[in-house]
Amino acid sequence: MDLDAARALVAGTWQSSILPALERYIAIPAKSPAFDGQWERSGQLDRAVALAADWVAAQHLDELRLDVVRLPGRTPVLLLEAPGDVDATVLLYGHLDKQPEMTGWAAGLGPWTPVRRGDRLYGRGGADDGYAVFAAVTAIRTLRAQRLPHARCIVLIETCEESGSFDLPFYIDHLRERIGSPSLVVALDSGCGNYEQLWCTTSLRGIAAGALRVRVLDEGVHSGDAGGVVPSSFRIARQLLDRLEDAATGEIRPQEFHAEIPAERAAQAHAAAQVLGAILYERFPFAKGTRPVDRNGAELVLNRTWRPVLEVTGADGLPALQDAGNVLRPETTLKLSLRLPPTTDAVAAMRRFGELLCADPPYGANVAFDADAAAQGWNAPATAAWLGAALSRASQDWFGRPAVAMGEGGTIPFMAMLGERFPAAQFVITGVLGPGANAHGPNEFLHVPTAQRLTGAVAHVLAAHARGAGSAG
Repeated sequence: MDLDAARALVAGTWQSSILPALERYIAIPAKSPAFDGQWERSGQLDRAVALAADWVAAQHLDELRLDVVRLPGRTPVLLLEAPGDVDATVLLYGHLDKQPEMTGWAAGLGPWTPVRRGDRLYGRGGADDGYAVFAAVTAIRTLRAQRLPHARCIVLIETCEESGSFDLPFYIDHLRERIGSPSLVVALDSGCGNYEQLWCTTSLRGIAAGALRVRVLDEGVHSGDAGGVVPSSFRIARQLLDRLEDAATGEIRPQEFHAEIPAERAAQAHAAAQVLGAILYERFPFAKGTRPVDRNGAELVLNRTWRPVLEVTGADGLPALQDAGNVLRPETTLKLSLRLPPTTDAVAAMRRFGELLCADPPYGANVAFDADAAAQGWNAPATAAWLGAALSRASQDWFGRPAVAMGEGGTIPFMAMLGERFPAAQFVITGVLGPGANAHGPNEFLHVPTAQRLTGAVAHVLAAHARGAGSAG
């Protein structure tokens, strides 16, 4: 590859074409169906898909087949097929649906307001994961411009990922003949430990989530009259959570939610911790005086990638402060998110989750657990020698530093599904969500230079795959 020519093409495409398209995309409130029950009527997901499809069509890639696929009642999928020069298939993945607005955006910023400040493009969805389709197509264009061979490339962009990808299995079945059997999967929906090198995700946690509801009264009553007679629904909820979590340490008590950490992953955690140092915790916007749960870097990496952890992500039954009278409330509902180790059986964990919370409730309170769909984690297969060498070279050529492998704490249901369906495939899971990027929260941003360099690194991996080592998969 002529690196100077490739860098010029990638940078030029990003500056002149991709960034303007991403700004228009950020302005679209294309919330995932879990957060927009009227998504079909609002048409925002369709707008996002149409924008991406129009941009792809304007690239004039020879013989590229572009389809917007719609199954009845399901979120749309953008499917691109670029014929290749070798007898192999690469599947490249991303998504266009977004998380909801969230509060706390800084002055001048907002979820649907694209703002460029230096190297950052602020707004919801640019980094998670709107950039993916543009990066994937530009990587293919980079190879085509230099007449470098590549495998047949299938680019699959869904619009249900932030809701757990519950529509995606139906599309995978529907499109199985067109997708074929990829020997390489490239997913551009993960994180990076810093913005200075290529980061490869080796594992993803699963998730079991749902709503715990504790009801003690049919209606609220005066707290002075009932306090000490009627048990607090909030206190009962605390007791139930104590069955699951040690409140002092955050450790999840039942061993069935844990998994053995492979030696290779522990070694990668130590190596990543050496690279990142204090960035592991300094990248988070801690309130003044708040400390991380540990200062041992390797332990922090393993905590967020291979150990279960609980978070209360929402609540009902708690009035706003200005509306809170002296009332013993009838019920408390907590939205719970239990992140699971990559190899823990998510379905079995969800079942146990509900059993643990609902069995023998204190005071005979009415307790229910409304479970969401469980999402299985993923642990990457052993990296083939050709791919390890390609990733190392791509990071040096495009970032100037060695590649780093590390697990991620989030969940991409698509990965577990593909890992099961294509056990012989190699995986490159990477992304641009680095320090401060704050996906799902306020002030989310895309670090543009990292996205550009990652585009070139993907082109390098595609070229290496086509040279023969990858096509044997």
